[in-house]
Amino acid sequence: MSATHVARLDHVSKVYGNTVALRELTFEVEEGSVVALLGPNGAGKTTAVKLLLGLTAPTSGSASLFGGDPRKPSTRRRAGAMLQVGKVPETLRVDEHIELFRSYYPRPLSFNQAIQLGGLEGIEKRKFGELSGGQKQRLLFALALCGDPDVLFLDEPTLGFDVEVRRAFWKQIRGLVSRGKTVLLTTHYLEEADALADRIIVIDHGSIVADGTPAQIKGKTSSHRIRCSTTLDLATVRTIPRVTTVDIENGRAEILVTIAEPVVRELLRLDESLSNLEVSGAALDDAFIALTTREEAA
Repeated sequence: MSATHVARLDHVSKVYGNTVALRELTFEVEEGSVVALLGPNGAGKTTAVKLLLGLTAPTSGSASLFGGDPRKPSTRRRAGAMLQVGKVPETLRVDEHIELFRSYYPRPLSFNQAIQLGGLEGIEKRKFGELSGGQKQRLLFALALCGDPDVLFLDEPTLGFDVEVRRAFWKQIRGLVSRGKTVLLTTHYLEEADALADRIIVIDHGSIVADGTPAQIKGKTSSHRIRCSTTLDLATVRTIPRVTTVDIENGRAEILVTIAEPVVRELLRLDESLSNLEVSGAALDDAFIALTTREEAA
């Protein structure tokens, strides 16, 4: 493993009974970067994170953290995690949770640092069970930071956040990375991955289907989106070269394409009555949908 990588899965497969969660998965997380792990529900994202944290063992292959065994306490102390699993005692106050987690580490953040990073000022004396969904997420984020970790695993960290709070959270993540921290992020907010990640890994059915920068991921499938009103049917539009994905409902089409101009010309040739034509750049969610629905579409 390169010294610049802090986490690695090497040809990892994970099987639960008759269910294959991961299939020969290999990837590394580079030091000082934000890596977003994307995929539909059940794709294997959380399983991959749990393997890197030493919370479960691979059926085959190997998982490493800082070049060593993720299950070792000395390794785990260098990692922080915010996971959508387990329970937090609801009767403990915010400040009690912070002090408890700080006590687990030899060189923790100060109490005030943890409160500030979590955006928890003014609610220190409130019990966990009395917090809103967004406040609970902010406390869980603060707990993940209590040990001043070198690598941070964030599993759907901004669930329950409104837009303003989510963007403030992104600013905090960028600040951590500027201090040399490493972040592995799973999220269903594709705008979040596009805004934060240096690199995106897309998993589907336990395998990697795309790996690259946000721009590279978007460029793998579609560079433009075409919207129009048309009498053409789905099968006809799919036969047009450079079309990757098509959705037609009530005569209104949304078409993802690698190059827009030749597709527009062909649409106009096939349907002289075509109207309401719009062409725009494709977004990350367009590429994500195309990458993770190919098998079904086939």
